[in-house]
Amino acid sequence: MNPPVPPSEPFSLTSRLAADPEQCALFCEDAALNSWLAAERALARAQAEAGVLTHAEADAIRDAARLHHIDREELWCTARTVGYPILGLVRQISRQLPPGPDGRVHYGATTQDIMDTGLALQMVCSLAALERRIAELGDVLADRVTEHASTVMAARTHGQQAVPTTFGATLATLLAQFTRHRQRLAEAAPRIGVISLSGAGGTAAALGPHAAAVRSGMARLLGLHDTATPWHVARDGVAEFGWLCSLLTATCARLARNIVDLSRTEIAEVFEPYSDHRGASSTMPQKVNPITSESIIGLSGTAGALTSALLRAQEAGHERAAGEWHTEWRVLPELAVTAGTALTETIVLLRGLRIDARRMRANLDSDGGLVMAESHMITLAGPVGRERAHDLVHEAATRTRTTGTHLTQTLRDVLTEHHLDTLLPGLHTQPEDYLGQAHRTAETTTRLWRTQTASLPEPPTPLAHLVAN
Repeated sequence: MNPPVPPSEPFSLTSRLAADPEQCALFCEDAALNSWLAAERALARAQAEAGVLTHAEADAIRDAARLHHIDREELWCTARTVGYPILGLVRQISRQLPPGPDGRVHYGATTQDIMDTGLALQMVCSLAALERRIAELGDVLADRVTEHASTVMAARTHGQQAVPTTFGATLATLLAQFTRHRQRLAEAAPRIGVISLSGAGGTAAALGPHAAAVRSGMARLLGLHDTATPWHVARDGVAEFGWLCSLLTATCARLARNIVDLSRTEIAEVFEPYSDHRGASSTMPQKVNPITSESIIGLSGTAGALTSALLRAQEAGHERAAGEWHTEWRVLPELAVTAGTALTETIVLLRGLRIDARRMRANLDSDGGLVMAESHMITLAGPVGRERAHDLVHEAATRTRTTGTHLTQTLRDVLTEHHLDTLLPGLHTQPEDYLGQAHRTAETTTRLWRTQTASLPEPPTPLAHLVAN
């Protein structure tokens, strides 16, 4: 009887339009199989070092546990029957061994030990790749912050103009986030890149007195961290990986959402990179849609939903999951690819971002000077008190809205009516005079980014004979 043919993967329009090739490669079928095979090879080598197997047996397993020896059709047919892939994988490796006692492959381990150890390898390599993307993105963003440290624009709160700021200061808040994200990845790597070798029920009883030595040796060979505590059902490290992916994507989306807003026809301050027909409409020839920003925002929405699924895996009971673990199988690769894609697309966005500084400055005057209301209130607060100053400026702002007269004039009228016209000379009248710490924010944030020493550890570096295909 022929094994059932697995259905084709669902078509993903998002992946066709943009998908980070590095993360895709780290979580493809070959990568998963190679990570499991590497775990089996390292287990055999560590057992030889501890005297559980002979070195000749470990060498034979090393040579047999290679991707080119695996019959995938048979593997997945067996996996569909068993529910998991490792039993079939172990049997295929065993068939490649020279005559000898059975049970030398996978001795003392359980399926989840191998799959979790392989996953740890994938996640740590994924974090290293994400860190490289953050480093590239941060350098581009830092250049933009410096370039526009003095480019005056309106800070917006609740969607409305609030006070003057600079575009550099606005971007600096994003740069600070990526600085922290980089630190988070460095701190998370040791918690995520952890060996699993606890056996069927978490006691490692099958390995007897050699359990600790074999586990630490296997961890060393794979470049992972050792732990004496099983994590078959303690999935916080996996959830942290997913959360980091989602957080990175959401930060990219914050920039993307601002770009969508600032590129609106009525604002027209910031625009995506342009090339012929980029963002074109099928029916409106004039359109240049912010397609990269839209893609990033969509990725963030997807990542948030996927991350919530990982919380269900935290509910696994007793010593092994009963279905909760399966949630990770689909969700984790998608989260990694989503994060890598969002970072890659954001780099493209930042490199080609077009800024209209004149429009930014002109928009500051579009509401009749109301953007300077706080400045006037703070200046008046000294001589008349904050509450009265607030009321005076509010009255003037109301007149500006109803009459269209500039705030400078309506405030002059209000102060004259209240016999406070002597205070007029002390008022700031230009946005450039009320930038507060905007320049310092841009400078300090870029300096922190450029002097940051925290970085991820190097990806796992197993011995060459363990990782070669």
